[in-house]
Amino acid sequence: MSRPALATSLIDAGICIAPDSAGYDEAIDALFDQGFGPGRFAKTAERLREGNVERYDLSRVALKDGALVAAGKVWPIEIGGVPALFFGPFAVDIDERHHGLGRIIMESCIEAAIAAGERAMLLVGAASYFAPSGFEIVPNGLLSLPGPVDPKRLQWRALRPGGLDGLSGAVTLPRAARP
Repeated sequence: MSRPALATSLIDAGICIAPDSAGYDEAIDALFDQGFGPGRFAKTAERLREGNVERYDLSRVALKDGALVAAGKVWPIEIGGVPALFFGPFAVDIDERHHGLGRIIMESCIEAAIAAGERAMLLVGAASYFAPSGFEIVPNGLLSLPGPVDPKRLQWRALRPGGLDGLSGAVTLPRAARP
């Protein structure tokens, strides 16, 4: 069986995808600062990360010759009291954006979540970017977040058959992370 062209180009470029770990936190923060600046902390999505515990087992990083060049984070949340996942942020170093790493990081996180038996993943982002990976806009008014969100940017996808069935209500931190 041959490798997909994209995987081959990553290997040829010296890039590998790996699970995230606390050891990458400082480099990831610098990468997110490069991509988003301090304004990222004011966003509603940040309310789902504050006080939460990242799912390192589902989050992914891209390394080039041992240096971090991209990262995607996955967080536990609840939707109407039902466990789900929140994807983001994710970013790619400005000098490495020609490899399709953003999509590869996202797909790697999705694959890990599916393999772990998770139900659904939620994110805030551009529909045109995320739709090819199976995300769809959440029906208006179905979910409420801890702050304002453009309803055209609130998206989700099932990670298993029926994964979105019955999901509605408040999007919150998981019970274990609530103050």
